Amino acid sequence: MGKILTNVRLSDDFYLIEAEEKNDVKAGQFYLLRGWNEYPVLSRPISVFDADGEKVSFLYKTVGKGTEIISNLLPGEELILQGPYGNGFPADIKGRVAMVGGGVGIAPFYYTAKKYKESGMCDQIDLYLGFSGQAVLEKEYRSTADNVTIDIGGFITDSINPLDYDVILACGPEIMMRVLYEKCMKLNAKAPLYVSMENRMACGMGMCKVCTCKTKSGNKTACKDGPVFLGSEVFA
Repeated sequence: MGKILTNVRLSDDFYLIEAEEKNDVKAGQFYLLRGWNEYPVLSRPISVFDADGEKVSFLYKTVGKGTEIISNLLPGEELILQGPYGNGFPADIKGRVAMVGGGVGIAPFYYTAKKYKESGMCDQIDLYLGFSGQAVLEKEYRSTADNVTIDIGGFITDSINPLDYDVILACGPEIMMRVLYEKCMKLNAKAPLYVSMENRMACGMGMCKVCTCKTKSGNKTACKDGPVFLGSEVFA
């Protein structure tokens, strides 16, 4: 449980919340959040937007009762946090990296880009951010990357040439990531594509199997085995 420091509305449905939380977050991990005791029953899995060891922040959209409750929490109130959970993006990435986010799937790429830049192993980091409505946090994302491409109301997958990169990361609607995978296959791109699956979750530890997804090597849990998988594992 952490004290809320800020909870800011960024657009009609995007919010950024920050809370006190001692942490050691890896790029691409998530927390289970709740701002209530009993109902709704399940906490909400939300990707880490940023973390510094003492605080953690989350970019989220109001899409249901749970996130609506969280959006109404005030600084000084308590946020129940469980995590960090999950198998995140690879830490040993090198070369030219593209990060493709759609909607709230942009959330993990601020922290991920920061961590990759700190590693000094990436020659280039390009962000591709797709929004259905108003873009948010453009200044913040531009501070972490060499290039940022923003698309509003279209298809962000049209903007990227997979042949330009050594590694590609994606997070967002499953159909967006599948289209990107198929584009990589059609072009015979050599860059591995890592995708972060946004399955509904309950326990966060792989025990309840609510978030099970099919892969080439059998059923796996998005919360523990993932949420990050190779695109070739889940889309081939």
